[in-house]
Amino acid sequence: MTTTADRMDERGGELDSCELQFRQFGARRAFAGRVRTVRCADDNVLVRRVLEEPGAGRVLVVDGGGSLRTALFGDVMAGLAARNGWEGVVINGAVRDAATLAGIDVGVKALGSQPRRSGKAGIGEADVTVSFGGATFRPGAELWSDEDGVVVTR
Repeated sequence: MTTTADRMDERGGELDSCELQFRQFGARRAFAGRVRTVRCADDNVLVRRVLEEPGAGRVLVVDGGGSLRTALFGDVMAGLAARNGWEGVVINGAVRDAATLAGIDVGVKALGSQPRRSGKAGIGEADVTVSFGGATFRPGAELWSDEDGVVVTR
């Protein structure tokens, strides 16, 4: 697999590189796919709804506004994502169940972990353009993630 560093060397003018220093949580250390998005604040109902759909090799990008107050993703959702064919999840926010996530065959990148669960009001938006860390994530864009970071087509 071509690394994110190699992709930036070859196609840097076509790619955004996310500047956030994500932590790796899932068993897949490298993953890639077409982007789907969710924007939500301390509420993960839409995240789950999207992950209940067939992933078809896609990556879910969740803009939680960088909040570490509550976890937007945990072991139950990771299992759901793996069973439904999602390659990975990139979260501008927190996860929980970190030790268990390490054994589930899906890529998971997030800012950190937080044991507090999120709200369940269903507030947020799906399939919208989101931006964080100097990168813009549009539904349908191509994303690559590995130990060096996350890059996405413009």
